[in-house]
Amino acid sequence: MKPYLLSLAAGLLVGVIYSLLNVRSPAPPTIALVGLLGILLGEQVVPLAKRVIGGEPVMAYLRTGCANHVLGRLPEGAAPGESRRS
Repeated sequence: MKPYLLSLAAGLLVGVIYSLLNVRSPAPPTIALVGLLGILLGEQVVPLAKRVIGGEPVMAYLRTGCANHVLGRLPEGAAPGESRRS
């Protein structure tokens, strides 16, 4: 979770600096980001269809292979009874 928060904080800082300098962000418009999400999701259609046709479990794939590809490696929580390091 810490890398996500650091990334968000860095982005906010850069946004504030851009605003103070009256500079427009070079970030792509929202429609481009939605298109990138569509690409990531579209890449999963064929593997998902193969699993459905082959009678393999789909939900397990969605939680592991698909989620890892679309979302990247997600932060892992501490096991019960362990302390969490941030």
